[in-house]
Order: sequence, then C-alpha cells, then structure tokens
Amino acid sequence: MVTSLTALERNLFRSVNALVEPAVRRGVASSCLLPVSLIVLESTGFKSGSRRRTPLWSLGVGPYRVISTMRGERSFWVKNLQKTQRVRYFIGGKAKSATALVVAPGYSDQLSEASPALLQWLLRRLRELPLSGWAFAILVSGPVSAQPPAIIESRVTTSG
Repeated sequence: MVTSLTALERNLFRSVNALVEPAVRRGVASSCLLPVSLIVLESTGFKSGSRRRTPLWSLGVGPYRVISTMRGERSFWVKNLQKTQRVRYFIGGKAKSATALVVAPGYSDQLSEASPALLQWLLRRLRELPLSGWAFAILVSGPVSAQPPAIIESRVTTSG
C-alpha cells in the first residue's frame, strides 16, 4: 500500500510539473521583482546525471532565493542538490546560475567563516526550524568565480 501511495504521489507531481514547468520557465507567474515567486530549478539527476527541471515556489531574501518542500528527501530535487550543488534556475523568463546550500533532516551544508553574514544567518535559521521532514535549499546566484572564496566549507551529515 505504501509503495502504491508513493508511486501515486510521484506520478501526480510529475503530471502537474509537466504542465507548469514550461510556462514558469518562460516567465509566467515568475517575477524577480516579487519576494515570493515561482521558479524552475534545473538540477542534475542524482542517479541518471540527466538534466531535471522542477517548478517550485521560492522566497527572495536579499540576493538569495529559498526553496523548500514538505516532502523532504522524497523530493528528487533535494537528492539531486545533495549530490551536485551547481544548478540553474529560471525566474522572470531568464536563467541564472547558482550554488545550492541544502538543509534537510540529518543533512546540512556548512559555510566558511568568509561567507556573507546574511547567508550565514539564513542557513542558521533554516536549521533551527522545527519542521519535521521538511527540506530547504538556498540558491546563491552567480557563476562559481563570482562566489566568495570557500562559500561552502563542507557537506556534513548531522545527528538528529
């Protein structure tokens, strides 16, 4: 029964995403001027290595975009970001390169001391949220060369 519910959930999300993703990628309901907006996250499949596109709600916090899911690690985009942090996302009809910092149950990226204060603060706050099963990612825009040195110190598994 659980397997069939998981498959049903997965198929439902895939069907909805197939309808929503092309429109959001073109800029429909996706504005970089609003703090809350739809984006399309483009990540690399953790098993296949293929490009995966997922429409998601995002929240702009300064220069960062925060995405989340209550499905936690059942969401393939979370698994994808845990394996490969380099992503692109589409907002307002334009693609942006980004580095994804993941916060999920038992897992969190660690920042270096050289990371911007707002980014450190945001990552700390997301880790402190008592939302069981939720997963978050902070999208830090810009090419790798534009990132502060050693923005991500390490990727660790946390206890609890």
